[in-house]
Amino acid sequence: MTEDSNRRCSRGERTMVLADRFAQVFRDEHRKIRDTLLDLLHAFNARNRTQIQTLLNGAAAYTGPHFRYEEESLYPALVEIFGQEYIDELYRAHDRAIGAAKRLIVLAGKDELGDGDVTEAKKLILGILPHVSDCEGLSIMVEKLPNEKVQWLLETRDRSLQENLDLIRWAEEIRGRATIPAA
Repeated sequence: MTEDSNRRCSRGERTMVLADRFAQVFRDEHRKIRDTLLDLLHAFNARNRTQIQTLLNGAAAYTGPHFRYEEESLYPALVEIFGQEYIDELYRAHDRAIGAAKRLIVLAGKDELGDGDVTEAKKLILGILPHVSDCEGLSIMVEKLPNEKVQWLLETRDRSLQENLDLIRWAEEIRGRATIPAA
């Protein structure tokens, strides 16, 4: 091997190390979101308003930074791979998820949850779940990005976590994009 190919190999290895680190963090976050959504289904079925509120508060706390770094760095970085049309659909999926989260908060605030409320909540939650699993697959595409972009993704994530804005506050104060109200 030439010295030049050794440098390329080690650069490629560095990129994979960063991409693997990103993939692990990304997967862990999606698992947490998945599990919370599934727990919310059970809590709404049981009409356990205390558990619903706890789960919604937790979800808002960790999806705010997660959605933020996806939109501020991951999605823009993936335009060159997927094209703008697909990336726009990812943004719209967030629009719908934020709208659903706002509606779930309204439902959770009711004095009593009727059958219609529970049915609506389940529909909203089940509407978010496919995005969680679809989004998880984006991490393998990160492997194709240059090292500098992967580092930028991780730095943006760190900054989002440090600023620690919950989903609703970030969506309303920082995001600058309208959400899609839940039907």
